[in-house]
This record gives sequence, C-alpha cells and structure tokens, in this order.
Amino acid sequence: MRAVQVTIVGLGPRGLGILQHIAQRAGQLPEGVELDVHLVDPGDTGQGAHSNRQPDHLLTNTLASQLTMFPGGGGPSFTDWAQQVGYRRFAGGYYRTGEAGGEPIGPHDYLPRNLLGEYLSFASDHTLSSLPTSVRVVHHRARAIDMEELSPSGRYVVRTENGYEIPSDFLFLATGHSRRTPTDEDIRFEDFVSEHQGRNDRLAYLADCYPVDKLGRIAPGATVAVQGFGLTAHDVIAHLTIGRGGRFEGDGHDMRYIPCGREPSILLFSRQCLPAAARGINQKGLAGAYQPHFFTLEAIRGLRERARRKRGSAQIDFEAEVVPLLRREMGYVYRSTLERRHIRPDLYEFTAADQAAVDAIVDPLVGRSFRDLDAFRAFFTAFVTEDLEHAEEGNRTSPVKAATDAIRDIRASLREAVEFSGLTPDSHRVFNTRWVPLMNRISFGPPRRRNYELLALMNAGVVDLAGGPGCRIVPDPGTARFTVETHFTNGPTVRYADALVAARLDLFHPETDSSPLTARLLARGLIRPYSNGSYEPGGVDITPSGRVIAKGGTPLTGVWAVGYPVEGPRYYTYYLPRDGQKSRFTDEANAAVCDMWQQLTILEEDDSRADRQRQSVSLP
Repeated sequence: MRAVQVTIVGLGPRGLGILQHIAQRAGQLPEGVELDVHLVDPGDTGQGAHSNRQPDHLLTNTLASQLTMFPGGGGPSFTDWAQQVGYRRFAGGYYRTGEAGGEPIGPHDYLPRNLLGEYLSFASDHTLSSLPTSVRVVHHRARAIDMEELSPSGRYVVRTENGYEIPSDFLFLATGHSRRTPTDEDIRFEDFVSEHQGRNDRLAYLADCYPVDKLGRIAPGATVAVQGFGLTAHDVIAHLTIGRGGRFEGDGHDMRYIPCGREPSILLFSRQCLPAAARGINQKGLAGAYQPHFFTLEAIRGLRERARRKRGSAQIDFEAEVVPLLRREMGYVYRSTLERRHIRPDLYEFTAADQAAVDAIVDPLVGRSFRDLDAFRAFFTAFVTEDLEHAEEGNRTSPVKAATDAIRDIRASLREAVEFSGLTPDSHRVFNTRWVPLMNRISFGPPRRRNYELLALMNAGVVDLAGGPGCRIVPDPGTARFTVETHFTNGPTVRYADALVAARLDLFHPETDSSPLTARLLARGLIRPYSNGSYEPGGVDITPSGRVIAKGGTPLTGVWAVGYPVEGPRYYTYYLPRDGQKSRFTDEANAAVCDMWQQLTILEEDDSRADRQRQSVSLP
C-alpha cells in the first residue's frame, strides 16, 4: 500500500470544505493507495475565526437558516442543527434547554457566532466519522510557519511552530483572515500612546479588535473613538456595552438601553460616517434568489467581446461599462417592487425617477452639506430610522431593500466582471476602493436588531457621532488624547477621545501579512502577490482551479489556496455556503480537490514513479 500525504493548513470553514470534498471521493482512491490527511491548525476543527469560546453577544450577520456546511444534503443546516441539539431562544440569548422554556429557533434568527463554532465542529466530526479506513487523519494543534519544496521529488515539507515536519504530496492553504504588519499610521499612533500615556493612563490604540477580549484595555468612563460603521464596529459596540453588563429592554423603536456603569463613552466615525444598512426581513425563503435581466453573465461576456474588438483587450471598465448594467438592474427591481407587478424586462425604461431612487440608495450624501454636528446627527438618526422602516417591510416588499438585496443575489455577475483581471487595472482599483465598500454598506449590513440597538445607545447617551463626512483622526500631544476633526459649513468641530479602535478587517496582502508562513513562502518564491497589471489588489496569485502560482509564474504542482488569501484574483470569498443555492465556496473546494485527484491518478499511473514508496507519518 502507498500512503499519499495530504496537508490542509488552516481548518476553519474553508479547510473543512476541502476535507469534506476529500471525504466524498475517498471511495474512489486508486487501488493500493491510502491517504494520510494532516490538519494543521491550533484551534478546534472547523471553527477558524468562529470560536465556540466567543461571547454570546457576537452574532452571525447572515440568517442561520441560510447557512449550511452540507450544501448538497447529507447533514443539517445551521438552524436545523441548533434545533436538533436543543437550543431555544430566550430574551437574553440562546440556551441549550431542549424543550424546556424559551421559544423555538426559527428561519429568521441570527444566531451567536459561538453557536456557529459548535456547528462547524459538528460538521467536522460528521465528516471525520464518514471516512473509510483507507483515509487516516491527524490534527496537528500548532501553526504552520514554513513550507519548502523538496526538489527534485516534487514533494513538500510543512514545518510547524513546535518543530514538527510534515512531508506532503499535496497541500491546501486555507489560512483564513489575516493580520497586517503595522502601517506607518499604526506606528505613529502607537508611538503617540507610548509617549503620552504617562499623562493619560486611559490612552490606548487598538489596530485590531479581535479577539474582542483585548477591548478590556479600554477603561470604564473613558471616551473611545471607533473607526468604522460596519459589522466589525457593531462587534466592538456590543462588547463595550452588553459585554460589560448593560442590557436592552423592549424591541424595535421602543428598545431602551439600561447602562451598567462600566461602559466607556463611544464616538463613531468613518470617512463618510454612514451606517451599514440593516438587512431586510427575508421574504425569499431559504433558497430564493433574484435572477437578473440586465446584469447577466451573458451581458458581461458581451462587454468583454466588444472590448476585445474595440480595444484589443478583453478587460472592461467597471464604472463606464458595468455600473450602468448594475444601476439598471437595481432600477428595474425598485420599480417592479414599487408597483407590485411584473414588468417585462424588454419594456422596462430606466426613467429619471428610477435613476434618482438608485442615486439616493448609492450616495445619500450627494448634494448635501451640514452646518454642524447637530445637523449631521439629525440626518444620521433619521437615515437609520428610515432604513429600519424599509428593513421591516422586507426584501420583497420594500423597493429599497429589494433593490439592494438583488446585489447579494447577482454576485455571480460581479465575479464574472471582476475576477482574474477582468477589469482594467485602474478600474479594478476604483472597484475595490469605491464600489466594494459601497456595496458592503448597502447590501451586506447587520441584522436589524443591531441598528435598533445603535439608536437606543445614542438615546441613552452611551454612543454618539465623533464627526461627519470627511472627518479625520489626529493625535493631540497637548491634551494627550486623540481628536476627530470635521469641517462643517459653520466651521470645524473637534471631539476628543482617550482610546482609538480601528474597527475593520485587514485585507490580505502577502507583503504586509504578519504571518511567518506567508513571509517564508514569499521569500522562497513559492507564492507571489496577485497583480492586475500595475495594480495589486491583494491576495495570492492562483489559477482558476486554485493552484498557487510561484514567483516565476509557473503554477506549483500539488499546492492550492482557497478562501480569504485569494481575495484579489477572486471576489467575495468570505462567506459560508447558502442552503439550497449553488455556492462559490463549494465550487472552489471541488475544483481544487478534483485537480488533486487528477494529479493523484496520473501519479499512480506513471510507471516511472511506480516504485517510489511513501511512508506514513500519521497516527493510526
């Protein structure tokens, strides 16, 4: 028997997806071949960033009923599992009580992320128990810090932080979210804190807010400036309020926040100071999705063919050529929903009224100015309130939520336009800097409850705005505090903060990633940053099947990367499979494992290598 060595580095959902696809093919191994599968991750199998040890107040941002690690069947969805193991909804959270007390979990629940961690470990256990005896698995509870190609054998060795070496025929890199090395701004802020903390012992700077336990450095009663209004900012707010003992009473606009007395004062700001729009009540069912009429795969391919004929390149311009299709699609959904009727696409006219409605969704600040912070605060609270009213109508009833939810449903068209240098370099830069944050804000926001909580916290005086659009953060040596400055029409406004938290996730750029593994892979030339001409959007360069491309431009034999490390050549890699829908998550895992299986078959059929013996290093 020959033992083929397979190593999966990173065992969050993406690594688990690879393991699942290996398990699905395990019965098709060539005769005389066994697999030793090495899982390299210091955490629990399957969980990744979704640790089951996170606090209850950190919620998933997608309906639990739409999440599954069994998209092809064979296992329960997240909601089905939670129901089966006895979780129930109580006013203060979700508890495993069986049939006793509380309310049953339903299709509209956003469950805590620690429950998602439990579910992912369940899916991992389910997968491991399904493996035949020809597949052996060992979980190395350590971080991978190096990988080397063993020339001329075409094999690799993975080294872990505890000195262990894992010989590998095939490797999958599924390392998940990253942490950047300090930027010039990080260093400037950290130096400011170090220099002036002796005059203000509340002075602090957190360039990364995860794990959220580190927010314990922020003193009760201090003033903290939180940079960001997105999903990460909501985690920070929750941990500094509910996480310290505060509580909410009531629901909707009747919700009140009852302080515990240990909260800091929270000031929110960002470049635009616009909140992430709340998710509309889901009226599409588990598998329902809008099918585009204008922004279609065929339309993108048509644009590419015209570009090839006209400019000699298949690359297209997102704002000039793609955005008109996206805006027309949103206008069509808006008008159809508003009039409560089906409109034949070939008869639809994108009227001035529809264009104005789309403009208001895309850029609610256009043409507006604010005399002072009070005026902007009034606009902000009215904006959040109106958005929640749309969210309560639902994603099939509210014209606004129907139009923005359509963006979630037509991600395949966005990928067709963007991925693998589909855009010109300059257009790709505009897409990432302007359109990705914009679409995240209007389409991929938090559960409605989070924005009701935001309003309740503002009413309680615990949360306020640090400034308005265009504000900037400046360290002030005179006061030993951070200042947020905004220029309104009546003059500048300055707010002071003892602590600053950057509430955003880092993009993965190999050159600035803090991981020792990434640094050594770069140094060895085994990976290279993905580039679209002169623009480097981030991510590791790969082939469409996920094979890693080395520094010299040649794909490595037997090495694949999936998930967040390839956000760059791919678009929108950070989500779990959706029950009842075709999933890029599944497609990418399938393509990589299928490629491995083909290489494995060829390797075994190659007479020149027939006598090469591989020794197992797995546990029995």
